[in-house]
Amino acid sequence: MIVFPPAKINLGLNIVRKRTDGYHDLETVFHAIPLHDGLEIITDASMPEASGPVFTASGLQVDGNPEDNICIRAYHLLKKDFPGLPPVRMHLHKQIPMGAGLGGGSSDGAATLALLNRLGDLRIPAERLMEYALALGSDCPFFLSGKPCFATGRGEILQPVPLDLKGHQLLLVNPGIHVSTAEAFRGIVPAAPLRPVHEIVRQPFESWKKELVNDFEKTIFPLHPEIGAVKEQLYNAGAYYASMTGSGSSVYGIFPGNSDPALSFPASYRVFRLLL
Repeated sequence: MIVFPPAKINLGLNIVRKRTDGYHDLETVFHAIPLHDGLEIITDASMPEASGPVFTASGLQVDGNPEDNICIRAYHLLKKDFPGLPPVRMHLHKQIPMGAGLGGGSSDGAATLALLNRLGDLRIPAERLMEYALALGSDCPFFLSGKPCFATGRGEILQPVPLDLKGHQLLLVNPGIHVSTAEAFRGIVPAAPLRPVHEIVRQPFESWKKELVNDFEKTIFPLHPEIGAVKEQLYNAGAYYASMTGSGSSVYGIFPGNSDPALSFPASYRVFRLLL
C-alpha cells in the first residue's frame, strides 16, 4: 500500500507556559499543505516472523541511523502491543525538507501507524491510534486527520477549525538552515496571547498580519536574519500573510490563487508554489 504523507504549516504559534514535565504548552492552528512524502509498506511472508521491518529510503537524505527513523519506531510501538503484526518492508521517498518546521517526520510516523493498522487488520480505534501517535511526537496526532485544527497542550489537543483556504496560492521557501529545538526555545518567554489563534484565523487576512504571530520569530530572526528577510520579501511581493512555520526555518506566504509574485532567492533555497 502506498500513501502520501503531507507537510503542514502553523498559522500562528504561541508558547503559552512551561510545564512541570519540561515541555511547553502552546497554541497554534495546524493546516496541511499539498507537499508530500511517499510511503509504501508491504507485508512479506518470506521474512522470518520474528524479524523487524526492512526499511529503505530515497529522495532527500535522511540523517541519522535508519533504525531510529520514525517509521521504524512506529512499527515497534505497535508490535509491542500486537505481536501478530506481520513483518513488513517499508520504502520512504523523502520530499519534505527536514528540520524545517513542516512536520514531515511526524506525518511519516502517523501515516505508518495508519497503514499498519490497516495492513495488520489491527482494528485500533481512532482514539487509541491518537495515543500511539502522541507517543511518537507532539505533532503526530494532527496528521491522522489532516484537517485544519486548533492545537493546544503539546499540540495533541485538537479542535477542528472551520477554515477554508482553497483557491489561494501558498509560496513556501526553505532556506536550508537547520534550527534546533533548543536554539528555538532559547530566549522564549511564555505568555498567553491577547486573542486565541483560532479566533484570529476566522477574520480577514488584513488582521492576520497584525495579530497572528509566531513567537519563535522573535528568537530565530536575530540569529538568522536571512530567514526574516524571506518573510519581508514575501510581503513586498504582495502576500496577504507571511510567517515562519513551526520553529523554522521554512517561511510561507499566502497569495491570490492567480498571482505570479516576482521573487528572487539564492539558488540553494528550495521554493515551492502550491495551490491550496
